[in-house]
Amino acid sequence: MKNIKYKYIYIAVALAVLGSCSEDFVTLQPKGSFLSTSYYKNEQQATAALVGVYDPLRKNTGGFENMVAMLNAGSDDFYAGGGGASDGNGIQNFSTHSLTSLIIPGSFWNDHYQGVYRSNVLLSKMADVDMSDALKVRFTAETKTLRALYYFNLVRMFKNIPLILEPLTTSTMLEVEQATPEAIYAQIEKDLTEAIPGLPTAVNAASESGRLTRVSAQALLGKVYLFEGKKPEAAAILAQVNGTPGAANQYGNKLLANFSDLWVTSNKYNSESLIEVSHTSAGNSNWDFWGSGRDEGNSLNVMVGPRGYARPANSTAPDLPSGWSFSVPTQKLYDAMKNDPRFGATILDIKALKAAGSADYIGGYQDTGYFLNKFLPRQSDVRTGGGAAELNYKQDSYIIRLADTYLMEAEALGSGARAQALLDAVRARVGLPSVPVTLAAIKNERRMELAGEGHRFFDLVRWGDAATALADRGFNAGTDEIFPIPHVELVGTKLKQNPNYE
Repeated sequence: MKNIKYKYIYIAVALAVLGSCSEDFVTLQPKGSFLSTSYYKNEQQATAALVGVYDPLRKNTGGFENMVAMLNAGSDDFYAGGGGASDGNGIQNFSTHSLTSLIIPGSFWNDHYQGVYRSNVLLSKMADVDMSDALKVRFTAETKTLRALYYFNLVRMFKNIPLILEPLTTSTMLEVEQATPEAIYAQIEKDLTEAIPGLPTAVNAASESGRLTRVSAQALLGKVYLFEGKKPEAAAILAQVNGTPGAANQYGNKLLANFSDLWVTSNKYNSESLIEVSHTSAGNSNWDFWGSGRDEGNSLNVMVGPRGYARPANSTAPDLPSGWSFSVPTQKLYDAMKNDPRFGATILDIKALKAAGSADYIGGYQDTGYFLNKFLPRQSDVRTGGGAAELNYKQDSYIIRLADTYLMEAEALGSGARAQALLDAVRARVGLPSVPVTLAAIKNERRMELAGEGHRFFDLVRWGDAATALADRGFNAGTDEIFPIPHVELVGTKLKQNPNYE
């Protein structure tokens, strides 16, 4: 497999930085170099390697080819947007469900397999690391949870993928074959069930923010079970995550009182966050290595901003830097949300501000005048130090948060008093009254609660609703539920293309 060999992975870290509490654990910047032959000898080197295993998490909202922007574009609630129909062929063609093996950005395959590779290497070396047994257990558990997450994204995107559990070599990489999706899911379950007992119930907020905990793996396992259709198993594990609806769970997690507080840039690692992607403005990210994995800024922020934004003096319109107008909310989403209390935090109607003379902007491709407010950058967040300002936004993003797990457990249960209480808790947080718990009600609540966070496309596919919801976007049932495998991965290997793709 050409692009998951990565030649040799030179994961490295400035050891002096590793000992500091001034940066979050998962935003440490790798520096220097260690060869794998001399690596993993002690706790510091194993810690550096673990940071490297965490790095691909930034695929969620980092780089132009990030998960949230891509998955939003393929849903019914957003257009790709940008500067024109060729501004990012991958994201544009996913928005119209016309991807091919030559157009699909290879990073959606490669970056996740890079995470798998780094996980496999660290796991293979762990026994020989000179550190305490307790730390070995924790490091192993974190690594298995991360490997499970990378495989979960891969199997949902590509379905027919290789299952690789050992570091590949030059003699084995071209012999890899695809496993069944069932085998992939079985390994994901195995990794997570083995990891959960070894993860801490809490982390040191001063030095370990962003590291995975027991509730992180439990939440992910519940989501995996739900995607497999194993509803009783999903409900059981998610009940451990959620606890009493509306109250703090056994780990102290609780819904934030104000929905809008979820999107305050400084509100990192809050009580609702279960798996969070860390970004920083201190990484000096620049164009020459943007999207390489070394950059640490939130690229989605600049991507969703309005082009040419300006406001007159004394305007009450938000003070925004200009952006690139991707992830354009559709009129359908606007109409569905306009009377929902979460509308203001989710969608900013700059078209209305322009009509009122409060602001101006240049309409981009597929412009509706609406913008994804959850991730809109603010002028106060613009980086003034090193690197490119637009590549150094620091807002974190959620992979799983508590409202998501509430609604997943309600869906797994389907009916009954607990399902009703879970749905009610999500609605009560934003001042909405109770509605009878049904699958339709849960689907609608997920759409309102999680809009723009990259969940909608996979939800539509999982529910069997994609063909209907995306009929006006060119969606072909039986094909477009998954991505084509990048063509370069097929050349000289034993891999086979997904059905109906060339």
